Amino acid sequence: MHKPLVIIPTYNEKDNAGPISKAVLENLPGGEVLFVDDNSPDGTGAICDALAAADPRVHVLHREVKDGLGRAYIAGFQWALERDYDRIFEMDADFSHDPRELPSFIAASEDADLVLGSRYIGGIRVMNWPLGRLLTSTFAGVYVRAITGMPVMDPTGGFKCFRREVLEAIDLSGITSSGYSFQVEMTHNAWMKGFRIVEIPITFADRLKGKSKMSKAIAVEAFFKVWKLAASNWFRRKPRGKRNH
Repeated sequence: MHKPLVIIPTYNEKDNAGPISKAVLENLPGGEVLFVDDNSPDGTGAICDALAAADPRVHVLHREVKDGLGRAYIAGFQWALERDYDRIFEMDADFSHDPRELPSFIAASEDADLVLGSRYIGGIRVMNWPLGRLLTSTFAGVYVRAITGMPVMDPTGGFKCFRREVLEAIDLSGITSSGYSFQVEMTHNAWMKGFRIVEIPITFADRLKGKSKMSKAIAVEAFFKVWKLAASNWFRRKPRGKRNH
């Protein structure tokens, strides 16, 4: 029996925290939720505390400042590794990631070390995005593959499941991305170490409540981070070795 943990970073997600927690727990038997709240001014942290007080499967990690998605996830990973979780998820709070798809990740993780939810496997599975953002996202995938050689269709996606062993093998203190390039950096690290990565199709729906955290600075960071990742590995286009599975 697996012990999964779904890490959900929050910043001004007061309308989503309760519903997403309920949906995750309903769709992931035996699972638990960790909210990582970056001192949300709208009171999200207090709402998460109330959820945790009412249900032992809900946990909250409070951070004093908002310094990026990547830093929030690293804090959540470290919290998880101090405990006995064996499947560790990344997931958005705003229902752009459908909790009903969580069991598919668990099933896929039986034969994979890292399971990526892909918006671009078997066609484009994105709802309610403007054309410009869709084109930017699909170009990002092409760009990452061209520069790094990493054979992943949706490297910037944020719905994923790690086996514990992957996070234990990665030097989390050496992960430098703060924005969405964090997703590329983590997957690239796992790929270079020879872990088995699979993509499964998901449907991505743009948020209905709250505001997107995307910014120009985040996009610029991602653009240059891809080159840094490739250069740090001497532009190697295949893993350094295979893991013994």
